[in-house]
Amino acid sequence: MKTLLRAGLLTGVLIAVVSPLAAQTFRERLQEMRDASREPAARTPTLPAGTRALRDVAYGDDPRQRFDVYLPAQPKSAPIILFVHGGGWANGNKDNPGVVENKAAYWLPKGYILVSTNYRMRPDTAPLDQARDVARALAAVQKRAPEWKGDASRVLLMGHSAGAHLIALVGASSTLWREAGATRPRGVVSVDSGALDVPQTMQRPPFPGVYQRAFGNDRNDWIAASPYHQLTRDAVPMLFVCSSRRKDACPQGRSMAEKAKTLGVAMEVLPEDLSHGEVNRELGLPSGYTNTVDAFVQRHLQ
Repeated sequence: MKTLLRAGLLTGVLIAVVSPLAAQTFRERLQEMRDASREPAARTPTLPAGTRALRDVAYGDDPRQRFDVYLPAQPKSAPIILFVHGGGWANGNKDNPGVVENKAAYWLPKGYILVSTNYRMRPDTAPLDQARDVARALAAVQKRAPEWKGDASRVLLMGHSAGAHLIALVGASSTLWREAGATRPRGVVSVDSGALDVPQTMQRPPFPGVYQRAFGNDRNDWIAASPYHQLTRDAVPMLFVCSSRRKDACPQGRSMAEKAKTLGVAMEVLPEDLSHGEVNRELGLPSGYTNTVDAFVQRHLQ
């Protein structure tokens, strides 16, 4: 009886220690989901001196098919980063807090053009069609690049969360960007996607409601929207940034990289001890993390 009592007390102590930490992590992720679902930012993102923005450039007929273009002070054959926001495939906006400012502050002074795009979302637009929107945005950026003194042949895709899934899907096979009339992007920086292998994710989704509303119940739809299953030899080089605080993102990135290796496609995984929101917000701040991502970007936009 005393042994059982001690065990019960010990369990109570462990619960008292572990549960608040687990609860805090869960609350942080829920808050990050809420942050990603906010309406457009109430203020214009702060930009480096001498740079400028072109707002709401259309790449389709739908009001949501718009992107913002952030131009360096003196663009000259400028390489281009096309960024896709997250928000659970149903929310978010191209100028939400954390999307633009630190990235613009870092890459615009280096002479890059930064484009941040919106896309149609759930409930009316499935993830595969959202990826088609991203491919259309890519084609529009490439077509209009000369107007901005940008280099249409040097465009790299970057995205966070749901956006990280969408750009990985566009980069996994040539079908989506070819159908949109785009040319091959130079690479992909996928920032903390937990949906690289959609059928695997749907077995135990981290947020069941979010993922079920996004991907539905049809396994064929899961496969069609799964970067892992659509991966071919035509895939572009990718860097998978992943929060090491999650159970799903890094393993899926490693699986993608292992499969890509058998196809002769270069892919890398970059674990970071940051939360799901922090890996997005802190990209562009002075850090080894930003330097590593920048090295990948430079290598593929030379």
